Amino acid sequence: METSLFTNSTSGGATSNAVASQNNATQDMFTKLLVAQIRNQDPLAPTDPSQFVNQLTQQAQTEAMQNLSTLTSANASVLQSMQVLALGAQVGSEVMVNTTTVQLDGNKVNGTMALTANSTKTTLTLKDAADKEYTIDLGARAAGNVPFTIDPEKLGIPAGTYTMAVTTSNAEKPSVDIAGKLSSVRLSASGTMILNVANLGEVSPGAITGFNGKTS
Repeated sequence: METSLFTNSTSGGATSNAVASQNNATQDMFTKLLVAQIRNQDPLAPTDPSQFVNQLTQQAQTEAMQNLSTLTSANASVLQSMQVLALGAQVGSEVMVNTTTVQLDGNKVNGTMALTANSTKTTLTLKDAADKEYTIDLGARAAGNVPFTIDPEKLGIPAGTYTMAVTTSNAEKPSVDIAGKLSSVRLSASGTMILNVANLGEVSPGAITGFNGKTS
């Protein structure tokens, strides 16, 4: 965790230095152009002073925009570091992840789905890479949060990765949240945050729908 965070900070510092260098280069360019314009103006028909004022105003506006860009970049880097720290503190906790796939290894997997209306017949279908399907009959369910458990040993489902789909009597297609332990948080080479969750593999932070706390 600390390594990823420090790596991110270094990257943020490098970005800030690059932006600052660009700001200096732009400022030098404005100054050189202004000096060259003054030197090369016709002494008999000097440039209107208001034009120089306008150019200086444009330079100030450009510098302000570049400084704002630098500040925004620095704030984004700090925010990302805070997110890494916050999620890192949750390593070992059980989280809920909105997903369409699940990884089974023989152990039971818990999940939930949210129904907006009553369903007299509710079915969860798992499909493997070879399109072989395994159906779990969840029976009649009332509207609301519906918990369920996938027991691979009892259902005879071999280990592997499966896509999930829910069918209901009212043709509703609810999304599925799967529970799994958060095992690690890291930053990719591009700076995006990647979470590794049991039963799911690598997921994005945006897929997390809840934290259930740490289990003994």
